[in-house]
Amino acid sequence: MTSDRPISETEAAARAHGICFKNGPPRSTGVELEWLVHDDLDPLRAVGQARLRAALTDLRRLPLHSALTQEPGGQLELSSPPADSLTECVETMTEDLAAVREELRRHHLRLVGYGHEPWRRPRRLLRLPRYTAMEEYFDRASPVGRSMMCNTASVQVCLDAGTAGPGPDGYAARWRLAHLIGPVLVASFANSPFSRGRPTGIRCTRQAVWAALDPPRTMAPADAADPRDAWAAYALDAPVLCIRQDGGSWAVPEKLSFRDWIRDGGRLRAPRPPTPDDLDYHLTTLFPPVRPHGHLELRMIDAQPGEDGWIVPLAVTAALLDDPLAAAAAHRAVGALDLRPYERAPGNPLWRRAARHGLTDPALHSAAEECFAAAREALPRLGASAAIRTAVDAFTERYVARGRCPADDLLDHVTQGQRPTARTAPLIGKDGRS
Repeated sequence: MTSDRPISETEAAARAHGICFKNGPPRSTGVELEWLVHDDLDPLRAVGQARLRAALTDLRRLPLHSALTQEPGGQLELSSPPADSLTECVETMTEDLAAVREELRRHHLRLVGYGHEPWRRPRRLLRLPRYTAMEEYFDRASPVGRSMMCNTASVQVCLDAGTAGPGPDGYAARWRLAHLIGPVLVASFANSPFSRGRPTGIRCTRQAVWAALDPPRTMAPADAADPRDAWAAYALDAPVLCIRQDGGSWAVPEKLSFRDWIRDGGRLRAPRPPTPDDLDYHLTTLFPPVRPHGHLELRMIDAQPGEDGWIVPLAVTAALLDDPLAAAAAHRAVGALDLRPYERAPGNPLWRRAARHGLTDPALHSAAEECFAAAREALPRLGASAAIRTAVDAFTERYVARGRCPADDLLDHVTQGQRPTARTAPLIGKDGRS
């Protein structure tokens, strides 16, 4: 902590208002890739923290462009630097991933692209105060908190917030469109139909976990006239996950919003008053499907199969938001969906349908076909490489055109009664049955 100065309610609102939506023309593209880590020879074998720590030590010696971090369940995350183009972003991350995979092979480990760990129970490996406090908080609020922390992985697309003015490049329009296409992205890229070796009945189990987690922390306003004002109010009214303290455990208050913490001033419900650094930290503990973090983070997409499956959701999402013609087409595509805000995303009926049914839902399938077609037309205008365009074409033909998503491939392993292999063993019981 760098400042002990208490923050006022007015200052906190202005700070949240100013730092979360950085205005400017959309130019940069980034991606954050979370991966589960499995034993390369036996995916059913738990990978211990000592083994992961040794691998991580060697990984940190690599000259990566991306930031490398570890999640509480041992997942690895690579966060790309902002790139000037979609192609540059893909090429940079592809290079980094190749180096990481090669190093992990030396440790007999591999990166695995599932949105939710299909075999093992949640098991926290990192014992940092942040994660100890987070676990305590979520244990109070929801039984799925540990699954979120330890058993989920995603493709997070990072794009500029947009300009201060009207039009498709304006931050208000981009914020709204990101939420409107969210269910289409969930359904198209659903890749987490299993938990503890059995089908969950939901194609995007990861999204179902987030929807059940902690509504005040995960459901931000999507349709406000000014997203900056609405986000600032949401952030101050969201519950405080923990209060950092020097030495020992961090305090985990119950039902204390950041606004209440300011007003309390450390007199009754908190050990001290909040500081500007506390607000900055608090903002990192909010997990809506679209999070303003200077730029926009779209967090609703499952980790994808294969070495380069992540390229398609990155390319499609960037095209729909950054190309004006594609953005207009996306608005038309989602117009037939039931967009009435029964609840904020991701807990409303449409998002839940997307998670459960994927593209077997006729309305979502139709919207996805239109969105993918618009994105494909936009990619040349964005200077996307031939490899990116080919990847999008292949995904569209294999999944979108057929009303399928990657989760359906995983489910086929069970319905077809396939025997366990290094690829399918996490999806079925040890006796070979689902």
